[in-house]
Amino acid sequence: MVTRRPPESESTERNAPSVEAAFQAAPEEMVAEILDGELHLSPRPARPHANVAMNLAGILTAPFKFGRGGPGGWVSISEPELHLGPRPDKLVPDLAGWRRERLPDAVGGEDAPAHYDLVPDWACEILSKRTRSRDKGQKMHIYAREGVRHLWHVDPLARTLEIFRLQESQWLLVHSFAGEARVRAEPFEALELELALVWSR
Repeated sequence: MVTRRPPESESTERNAPSVEAAFQAAPEEMVAEILDGELHLSPRPARPHANVAMNLAGILTAPFKFGRGGPGGWVSISEPELHLGPRPDKLVPDLAGWRRERLPDAVGGEDAPAHYDLVPDWACEILSKRTRSRDKGQKMHIYAREGVRHLWHVDPLARTLEIFRLQESQWLLVHSFAGEARVRAEPFEALELELALVWSR
């Protein structure tokens, strides 16, 4: 579902009040995002999407968040709400990560906002039929504009992993992996990633 911004807001840098109100009123069972001033509502992820997101988070957490069997140094969040840019755009990647020195207190106190204003170092989008065009279009553009350094696109049905690196404000496709290979995928190339585990059920 897409709610387009009204014409009178075209020349402004802020989201229209009606779009912000609709974002706040979005049902809890939907994922709400504002991209380029437009509200997008998506159903919660289907089973293949949710399964791969959970697998990938589990694989990366121990070595890169907790430093168990890996270098540590990362804070990773599942489905964080990101507020990026002056409008702001409000995005919900499936996974996002920050170098720990940039986000030393990811949790914050009771008064901490639910969203994150700090641009992540890495974002991961699990592709699905409903969200593919946004993930590969508007969201890629916003991530590049805001300086996200690394972006992954994971397709649970095709079993592919695409690794992008931001280079001179443009996305460079660094690697494209498929099947059940063991790969090194930046920025987590310190350890091999077993794709068979990513797709496992």
